[in-house]
Amino acid sequence: MYHQPVLKNRRTLLERAEKFISDVYFTDCNLRGRLYGDSQPVESISSFMSSKRITFSEAQTQNFSPYKIGDHFGPTWWTCWFKVALEIPVSWRGKEVHLLWESDGEGMVWKDGQPVQGLTKEGEKTSYILSDRLTDEEPHSVNVYVELACNGLFGAGQGSMIAAPDPNRTFSVRKAELVVFNRDVRELLTDFEMLIDIVKELGESEQRGFQALFTVNEMVNVSDPAEPSSFSKAHALAHKFFSQHNGQSQHTVHAMGHCHIDSAWLWPYEETIRKCGRSWVTAVRLMEKNPEFVFTCSQAQQFEWVKSWYPGLFSEIQHYVKTGQFVPVGGTWVEMDGNLPSGESMVRQFLLGQRYFQQEFGKRCKEFWLPDTFGYSAQLPQIMRGCGIGNFLTQKLSWNLVNTFPHNTFFWEGLDGSTVLTHFPPGNSYEMMGKVEDLVKTVKQNKDKGRANHSALLFGFGDGGGGPTQLMLDRLKRVQDTDGLPKVHNSSPDKFFSQLWADSHLLCTWSGELFLELHNGTYTTQAQIKRGNRQCETLLHDVEMASSLAMCHQKTFQYPAVKLQELWRLLLLNQFHDVIPGSCIEMVVEDALRYYEDIKRSGAALLQDGLRALMSQGEATGVFNSLPWERLEVLQIQDGLSQHNLALVRVPSIGVAPIQDAKPVTPVRVTLQADGSVLMENGIVRAVVNKDGTLTSLCLISANREAIPDGFACNQFVMFDDVPLYWDAWDVMDYHLQTRKPLVELLRPAHVLSSHELRGSVGFTLSISHKSTITQEIVMDAMCPYIKFNTQVNWAESHKFLKVEFPVRVRSPNATYEIQFGHLQRPTHRNTSWDWAKFEVWGHKWADLSEHNFGVALLNDCKYGYSVQKNTMMLSLLRAPKAPDANADMGTHHFTYAIMPHTGSFQDAAVIQHAYNLNFPLRLTSCSADATAWSAFSVSPASVILETVKQAEDRKGAVVVRLYEAHGGGVTATLRVMFPVKEAWHCNLLEQIDTAESAHVTGNGISLNFSPFQVRSLLLVVDA
Repeated sequence: MYHQPVLKNRRTLLERAEKFISDVYFTDCNLRGRLYGDSQPVESISSFMSSKRITFSEAQTQNFSPYKIGDHFGPTWWTCWFKVALEIPVSWRGKEVHLLWESDGEGMVWKDGQPVQGLTKEGEKTSYILSDRLTDEEPHSVNVYVELACNGLFGAGQGSMIAAPDPNRTFSVRKAELVVFNRDVRELLTDFEMLIDIVKELGESEQRGFQALFTVNEMVNVSDPAEPSSFSKAHALAHKFFSQHNGQSQHTVHAMGHCHIDSAWLWPYEETIRKCGRSWVTAVRLMEKNPEFVFTCSQAQQFEWVKSWYPGLFSEIQHYVKTGQFVPVGGTWVEMDGNLPSGESMVRQFLLGQRYFQQEFGKRCKEFWLPDTFGYSAQLPQIMRGCGIGNFLTQKLSWNLVNTFPHNTFFWEGLDGSTVLTHFPPGNSYEMMGKVEDLVKTVKQNKDKGRANHSALLFGFGDGGGGPTQLMLDRLKRVQDTDGLPKVHNSSPDKFFSQLWADSHLLCTWSGELFLELHNGTYTTQAQIKRGNRQCETLLHDVEMASSLAMCHQKTFQYPAVKLQELWRLLLLNQFHDVIPGSCIEMVVEDALRYYEDIKRSGAALLQDGLRALMSQGEATGVFNSLPWERLEVLQIQDGLSQHNLALVRVPSIGVAPIQDAKPVTPVRVTLQADGSVLMENGIVRAVVNKDGTLTSLCLISANREAIPDGFACNQFVMFDDVPLYWDAWDVMDYHLQTRKPLVELLRPAHVLSSHELRGSVGFTLSISHKSTITQEIVMDAMCPYIKFNTQVNWAESHKFLKVEFPVRVRSPNATYEIQFGHLQRPTHRNTSWDWAKFEVWGHKWADLSEHNFGVALLNDCKYGYSVQKNTMMLSLLRAPKAPDANADMGTHHFTYAIMPHTGSFQDAAVIQHAYNLNFPLRLTSCSADATAWSAFSVSPASVILETVKQAEDRKGAVVVRLYEAHGGGVTATLRVMFPVKEAWHCNLLEQIDTAESAHVTGNGISLNFSPFQVRSLLLVVDA
């Protein structure tokens, strides 16, 4: 028996207790060494290697060879299947028996043909419980299979987690044996751990902290590791301490099990399927033993994967969804990036996600769940509300590099004024372990202590680590209501947010975007993914538009609903928050680009099917316009109307027309001047292109207004050193701006490529380095108010950042950027730290810098990164990070941007419409010689944009049209529909009809009231 030491030596007491728990030298005082009792090797192990991920049914039919512990297998991304024969000794009757398995890689235990538990070294999942209490009736001869992935929990990085994977890594099994697990030792260890952590977190000088220290000392005194019967006395002392309750004012922590699994990141999509299986089956096993345990799980795509690969597990999940223990959350197809997807893509994330949850589980989600993304669009609150969601949980703004976000629980107000109740778990993590430290941090770091007395705590190993463990549950159970700590409730998102709503009257409101002051390199990294996303969003928009019109125009046309859903699911999958941002390994990039090609190939065929049904077929050429305004544009054709294969075509709003070559009011003129520069003009703009490809003059002719300041040049390519502090593919740091280097080495000076009345172009080639070049075609079209820059870059740089600069003769404290269904302003100055943190920002198709009555817009067809400092507009073009993809962005890139000077506001100058025109090409199709122009929809005024026309999800023959107010002002608009409409109903973004609000259809169209940036949807029943 130990003697009570002098109590004033508190540090000695704590050290003594910790030594008692874990000392490996003095075995008579070592509790951890007694966690496992008797042990014996497994009867036999045999193995089989597979280069592919195969099903259990396939695996069990393979030829297995004997395996010896310590033997190596691999390489990376392969799978090793083990057949393990176990013989449990009869003498272990009444004891808890585990299979102890320690290996590299992520494992899954299979028994009786079903997955039963994940095995992960990093996630405390190194043993599988064969029996809680062995009986004679249980089989003592047992066979199990272990499916072991040849990759770690975070892929296979070389030297660091985010380094590019090592393709030749080998793996081994270090231990495989049967053991007796001493549950009483585990319980006592947990008691000690929690009490010691209370001492550390509350401090020995605090009354409650010292009481914990005193209790630990008493427990050491009564415990004798050689006499397990003494453990009950120590446990009783701990129980007495934990049972001393809190007061009514104590903070309440809502503990929810979670296993955040990135749908792809440092591993490919296919491995995520197995990560889900391994983690979710482990959670289900915990539910069987812990009826109070609640597990939250997002991403409909992951449920669909599990349903396909593990149907038995999926049935169990459906059962526990009904009991309320397994809670689907989020409402989206994947946890998408919060910045880069278009507005319609964000709507489809919720539409497909909520419909999936309703179909498979009989319920929709009430909360949007997006813990880990790189910023949050100001339109998300409106989109959430339109999809039946009023609550939002995330965490990532705790990563802000410059400023600390001031709230944890607040109302977030979006661009249109919609609000959602938002919570950031104050522990600043979605992978907590249920420790005292987690609880104390949750209280201390809560920035809204006086306004909200409830916080969420998400616990569990993520990314395939198995999620919560029994140990985490045991920790939290001990301190459910312990004096000195917050109260702990096993809760659910619904219970948690209901409590927040009940006390929400004092909460503050944050208006506008939630801008993450980190990871702003993701606006540019992996340019091919960005380009594929924009092109596929455009293509699916056009396919749905043409197919909907064909369905209304020709009743026998079959809308390709099933195929379109398949293509949308692929596109939405690639919008996951580590794929479209480019923060993923090369294998994921290859998968993503292959999916884009699948979408393009299938989408192009569907588009032509729709167009053929729209236009009578013949030998002539027709044009389809998918945008809701008339377009007059120069188009390259192949029907011989012009020797240059160019035609100026006019196509009505959302309609078709045969090509009838029009004449421009003012022809394009391209003139080589004596000093080697080139003058380009079309009656709207006049530009002077210098020999190095820069613009030294850009004049808006009607206003006689020069857009470029004296002594400056536009279209200046600049390079920056790009070596971030932390995360290579993710970050660009503000200090990169100090390394600006203009590109001036010409390989071929500016020269006239073409000079035609409809189109003139100038070409040049610049050297970036001895490895990289830029070739550009500067294009001026007749009747077009902007100049296009068709660009090809052969890119082979390392840790460099390529941008293009446009200094303009405009002074304004703010620049305007397009976002989903609208736009917002950001500062051009750096007055405060909040302004400075926005040195690199995101936008979509356009950005504009305007003063009163004049401005300049920068348009693009696949870029998302911008920087506007004072009067210099910059578009971010290419990066060259080396982790986690060592070959990121290497190769040839094609993209187009444009510059557009204008009078008045960008709204009045139709900048928004012209940016759409640049991104949504007129589509060519065949038609008969006597075809006439035809328009299906038009809308006025121009401030309202008809964004989407598609078949209704649940009503064949009906179409859904989606419109939004784009200028930022209230307006009454009129939607005109060419085909007869039988009924018109307002609906939300999930296409649920408001039966109390039918839309009034008159001979003039449908009248609609819009508030600023409001998105409205209608369901139109077409009259047969």
